[in-house]
Amino acid sequence: MILKILALVAVAGTVAACTSQSVLPGTTSLDPATALSPPTPAAGHQDKPGAPPHSHDAQQAYGEPGDPNKPARLVTITMSETNDGRMIFSPSNVQARAGEQVRFKIRNAGEIDHEFVLATAEANQKHSLEMQKNPDMEHDDPNAIRVASGQTGEMLWKFTNTGGFEFACLIPGHREAGMIGLAAVN
Repeated sequence: MILKILALVAVAGTVAACTSQSVLPGTTSLDPATALSPPTPAAGHQDKPGAPPHSHDAQQAYGEPGDPNKPARLVTITMSETNDGRMIFSPSNVQARAGEQVRFKIRNAGEIDHEFVLATAEANQKHSLEMQKNPDMEHDDPNAIRVASGQTGEMLWKFTNTGGFEFACLIPGHREAGMIGLAAVN
């Protein structure tokens, strides 16, 4: 099973590297000037080993860090791999209300590390491309958490706006293997 997953990750990374300057699924165009320019750092990551991590804690379209002194609804998300090589969140859909604070309990029932990154689909797509260039990137964002196999972590988040927001694992190959979900905020 682990060999299947490693093979899938390797293929996804190769495909991503080969298509980094082509139009990606879900996009309509890619500006060649942008594609050839040096990569811009993704929010809340460590650019290079030894560099200090940085974070952007300001409110985003998808919300803001929660207040630990206020009540929050608990939502448990399990991350895992399937026998056919897919990587999944369970549940893969979460409902919330604008203004609601949610405490995500993130459990990794899989055999390898996974991430839970909550953002817009566009922001996650951009961050995913940065992760492919720098797979050892360390995150220090309130909207992201990496959880080792067999471990559990928590993330407190307040949804400030309505809309459909994405949660995904941005470790190279994982999002492409199906590790993506939707937070629908009404």
